[in-house]
Amino acid sequence: MDVFSSVLAFMWLVYFWDTYLSSRQHKVYENVRKLPDELESVIDQTNFEKARNYALDRSSYGFWHGLYSQCESTFILCFNGIPLLWMLSGKLLESMGLSEDSEITHSLLFIVLGGVISTILSLPWSLYSTFVIEERHGFNKMTLGFYLKDLVKKFVVTQLITIPLISLIIYVIQIGGDYFFVYAWAMIFVFLLIIMHVYPEYIAPLFDKYTPLPDGELKSKIEELASSLKFPLKKLFVVEGSKRSAHSNAYLYGFHKNKRIVLYDTLLEDYSPVEKTEPESPKEDDKGDQAVGDETETAPQTKPEKKKIGCNNDEVVAILGHELGHWKFSHTLKQLAISQVSILFSFFLFGKLMNQSILFSAFGFVDVQPTLIKLLIVFSYIFSPINEVESVLVNLMTRRFEYQADEFSVGLGKRDNLKMALLKLFKDNSGFPVDDWLYSICHLSHPSLLERVRAMDRIKYKSE
Repeated sequence: MDVFSSVLAFMWLVYFWDTYLSSRQHKVYENVRKLPDELESVIDQTNFEKARNYALDRSSYGFWHGLYSQCESTFILCFNGIPLLWMLSGKLLESMGLSEDSEITHSLLFIVLGGVISTILSLPWSLYSTFVIEERHGFNKMTLGFYLKDLVKKFVVTQLITIPLISLIIYVIQIGGDYFFVYAWAMIFVFLLIIMHVYPEYIAPLFDKYTPLPDGELKSKIEELASSLKFPLKKLFVVEGSKRSAHSNAYLYGFHKNKRIVLYDTLLEDYSPVEKTEPESPKEDDKGDQAVGDETETAPQTKPEKKKIGCNNDEVVAILGHELGHWKFSHTLKQLAISQVSILFSFFLFGKLMNQSILFSAFGFVDVQPTLIKLLIVFSYIFSPINEVESVLVNLMTRRFEYQADEFSVGLGKRDNLKMALLKLFKDNSGFPVDDWLYSICHLSHPSLLERVRAMDRIKYKSE
């Protein structure tokens, strides 16, 4: 079996394996109809059934989307879609009066064209997911105009980040000699550190409004917790996530002594923005479940229909106790270190394969074998078995990290509040609390709600 056939066979093998795993999870959604006893304090049978229906809709969508994506990828490979796009980008360069002999320029146009085509092909699926499934279950808060504007902004920002990075990688590979993989890795590492600082400070605010958490009980409790753990908290933000979705989140970011905490407005039970400054409003005709803190919900007749969602102050602090557990155990640094080892090793292997012309000839590149195409074929297709194994191992690691962070918050005396917060968030997000064990291990970076609650109940301390 030649290289191309082996790659294609492995792609379909992975697809069938993923479909098998998804079918196991789908059966869980179909068969688990009774609310587990541990969850009865917050989630009633009605909300459990809503979560089950939402999960079934997402699962069915995932099956058809996955089948389409697999067929699309197969079609592109079998009908030389990648060489054709390379040739088309060269023709466009010529039409613009530029030479297609400049490999970096040619590669960048190839990336932009590929991004445009990929966005167009995925648009119907994304629209259906947002405006049918999310809409049906009360999570979508966007108008079509807001969605399209957001899509364009994301595409432009992605290209502005990708283009200089790819240019530098190609240049380093071309001039780096035998040790190019070390230089390429070092460059990516520095680039990543810069993006980790620049993105939350300058890029994320292009999409969402970030405001300081107002003075009050919640802010005082968060600052007290951070101080007790010697967490170098500099700023506390609330992000207006409710203009897109009713889903909730919270996260930490920042280097060394300059840490920030960001809370989604949908996470906070009693949060309301001080003033309205966002010109682009989400849908104002939504009724039913609506996120607290949604500045755009101005129609008086809809206010009585709002349901109180999110967590109270003690529960939010318990969630942050979990997040601070990640910081205390250096989970982010460990993940960063592992990812950097993986990148360095991958570039080393790429160096061993990049001059094997037969690999790239099998994908339709016989006469011309550009560096970008070599990267694309090796990292996306040749390394796919390694990527699959690595993905499962990373999931196992991050699941362990989640248990450790939960245990840390419980150790702070926040067991009951953390359990209640997780239960409320699963209810608000229509999350299904039960997962198939094999699907969970292979696909989910977080254990199921039921697994986390039961693990917290097993934790014992000397003071108890």
